[in-house]
Amino acid sequence: MRSDRVLRLPKPPRLYDPRGGRLPRHGKEFSLARPASWPEPSVVTVNDTARYGKAEARAWERLHPRLQQRSAYIDHDGELPVVEGTLITCPATAMHLRSGCGPPPPVPPRTTSTSSGRATCADST
Repeated sequence: MRSDRVLRLPKPPRLYDPRGGRLPRHGKEFSLARPASWPEPSVVTVNDTARYGKAEARAWERLHPRLQQRSAYIDHDGELPVVEGTLITCPATAMHLRSGCGPPPPVPPRTTSTSSGRATCADST
């Protein structure tokens, strides 16, 4: 999913409002680009792995996109449907892979051809 997507939380529970009016169809915004808009996750799990170190995952339930266009629902009559799902995120620190084998092997130095008259790596050591 793109990092600039905006999803919607579930609609709030129905409360009596003496002014009347239409009930909300969507809850507050959940912008992937703005962590300040994220509520507390429904589920958080943290595991220590031998290969990747600390791995953390967070999940929010019942999020849905707010449909802006009817192109996918051209033959649908009435209001557009609300399709809810679960969003699972892994912070970037969990995505840095660690092989557990130490630092990568050194790159061998480049050598030059002796036929060109230039010095080789062996001559410089």
